[in-house]
Amino acid sequence: MLIGEVARRSGVSARMLRHYESLGLVRPTGRTGGGYREYADEDIRRIFHIESLRSLGLSLRDVGRALDDPGFTPATLVEDLIRETRERIARETELLTRLGRIGAAQPAGWEDVLRTVALLQGLTSESAGRRQRAALSSVDEAVPVEALVEAALREADPHAAGAFRWALARSGDDGTRLLAEGLASPVADVRERAVQALAEIPGDEVTALLRSALASDDLAVRGHAALELGARGVAEAVPTLLDMVVEETGDVDAADALSALAGSPALADRIADGLIGRLAHPAAGPAVRRRLTQALADIPGATTARALEELSHDEDRGVAVTAEYLLGRRAAGSAGPG
Repeated sequence: MLIGEVARRSGVSARMLRHYESLGLVRPTGRTGGGYREYADEDIRRIFHIESLRSLGLSLRDVGRALDDPGFTPATLVEDLIRETRERIARETELLTRLGRIGAAQPAGWEDVLRTVALLQGLTSESAGRRQRAALSSVDEAVPVEALVEAALREADPHAAGAFRWALARSGDDGTRLLAEGLASPVADVRERAVQALAEIPGDEVTALLRSALASDDLAVRGHAALELGARGVAEAVPTLLDMVVEETGDVDAADALSALAGSPALADRIADGLIGRLAHPAAGPAVRRRLTQALADIPGATTARALEELSHDEDRGVAVTAEYLLGRRAAGSAGPG
């Protein structure tokens, strides 16, 4: 079979067939009387083998080794091809995402495109300071909120993270929706960053999201949600805040939040009862009982006063001294000046 016929049947151009020949990948079995290349059936099969291996991403050099080296094993090469393909897909996916975000910014001209590219690069910079500046600048620029949320949820630097939360608080409903999705992330750090960012966004929608976060299995998520809900006067936060005092997880902030909630007379006795109940729990060790006693400090009402009176005679000296001090402080406060 002459080269033109081979090209038609195989789909490989005559030029490429000559290139294969120059590399020694496939050689025509013979020549016609006129000196034209003539391919045998075995040559045709080899051409199809070459094309099959090329379709997997093998270089022509590796194709030659695969066909001619009896000791060549495909396993390692296939693993390398899988890795390289995944890396290429990741690069292409990143490019596609970036292009989509630039398109979403609806640039009016190339200056807008360049400005958006610079901001997107700033959000992923290795420099925490540059990420912080990009986050602060994003409020006045057309940066897609998806990029802002994505950067915020991976930000570990506290200063840059604060800038991202500030920017997200001004990002509108789309930012809130994407942060809510972050609450369901399998990565603990992402969940925590999502709830921290949500906590800085006002409004009933976010309050509802924070209420739902109280049911999270992640104590950090529950804790951040409870602290913010406490500041918003939401009573559902009380059980989690009590747990935080017991478990010494942000216990000082939790005690402050309980104190703020106790400004409502309807909640003061409920909070006091919760602290007292945990004080009486058999599993509460000395350190836990002291923290719970300290948490009673700014809880008003007769229930707290009675509890402190009893605790001033507690067998744990640390608890007794703390309760006695708090009783004295309350008495001085109620006596007033003069």
